[in-house]
Amino acid sequence: MDVHPEALWPDWEALDLAEFLQTKAIQPGLHRRFILAHLCGDVVDSLDNAHDCVVAPDRRSCFGFGQNHYILPLRSVLALFYFSALLYLASAAGEGRSRVLVIGGTGYIGRFIVAASAREGHPTAVLVRDAAPADPAKAAVLQGFRDAGVTIVKGDMYDHESLVTAIKSADVVISAVGYQQLPDQTLIISAIKEVGHVKRFFPSEYGNDVDRNHAVEPAKTVFGGKARIRRAIEAEGIPYTYVSSNFFAGRFLRSLAQIGIMEPPTEKVLIMGDGNVKGIFAAEEDVGTYTIKAVDDPRTLNKILYLRPRSNTLSHNELVSLWEKKLGKTLERVYLPEDELLNKIQESPAPLNVALAISHSVWLKGDHTNFEIDPSFGVEATELYPDVHYITVDEYLNRFL
Repeated sequence: MDVHPEALWPDWEALDLAEFLQTKAIQPGLHRRFILAHLCGDVVDSLDNAHDCVVAPDRRSCFGFGQNHYILPLRSVLALFYFSALLYLASAAGEGRSRVLVIGGTGYIGRFIVAASAREGHPTAVLVRDAAPADPAKAAVLQGFRDAGVTIVKGDMYDHESLVTAIKSADVVISAVGYQQLPDQTLIISAIKEVGHVKRFFPSEYGNDVDRNHAVEPAKTVFGGKARIRRAIEAEGIPYTYVSSNFFAGRFLRSLAQIGIMEPPTEKVLIMGDGNVKGIFAAEEDVGTYTIKAVDDPRTLNKILYLRPRSNTLSHNELVSLWEKKLGKTLERVYLPEDELLNKIQESPAPLNVALAISHSVWLKGDHTNFEIDPSFGVEATELYPDVHYITVDEYLNRFL
């Protein structure tokens, strides 16, 4: 069926390419199959009996999609061809992105990493034990992944065969397992080694740099377990990136670093030490974004990726002052000396004692900021990716007004 331009666009000589691209003439995936020929009016036989193109002597071109033919000015056909070539190159670039497998992708930080991976155009898969959970909340998370184009892979890190099968379809493996499973990441290391082609492994870290800290128990044991995973990765010669994102905003910033509560205080605030040591906060969305940015970046290969946003590096006193300014009132500040904090850590049950010990490491020992990042072992995310607009502490706190 021939469709003349007047039937589609009354003013067809002034045809706008964007308008054309929005019509039914353009089918999904067209840029992969576009055929253009300039044979001075000769009919070009379709390569697949589905697409024809004729450039007529009057310089109007007819090209078909399926059984339909559309008459257009030659300049529009050439412009469409150019645009199609750009689309093809963009598609090819997307197809060249590493395939990412996330283990622990339904967990606290894992879901942000999965979302970032899909958003950045990586073919993304998530390893799950149950692809159809009865828990409505978990089912909703998985459905959200599917809606974003993420592949749900049924398997278990404790089932070697299913783990190996999942890793075989990935170029990059990212672990986001919880702290109780941290030692068991040796199972992932063994599977990666067996598969042989994985070009990057991100173990589950996303906190303090575990090789540079002064933590007391029980955080010392947690950090020590992460450090042993690092050494195991290095011993096997597996390419890696370690992500040190410091404080999660959702765990520490939303409460002004008050342990055991989930909302910022409005009357009284507990400050550990003298309140002048600086800590670093990162929104979970940004942890996901920067982690995925590093996946194909050679600058992060066999390095620690630190998140040290300048605007998010504050002392506890500075943080409280910022919140007071937003509230328009002054809070009562209660300062907790180190000896009392250490006693509180020993007396508290798990996991509260772990959070308190991490706070001691940051607010008393300065483990977020007491060393320089040397290029021999690390790089800083906001310097590598200045185009990323990270969520500032100031912006984050506005959520609670």
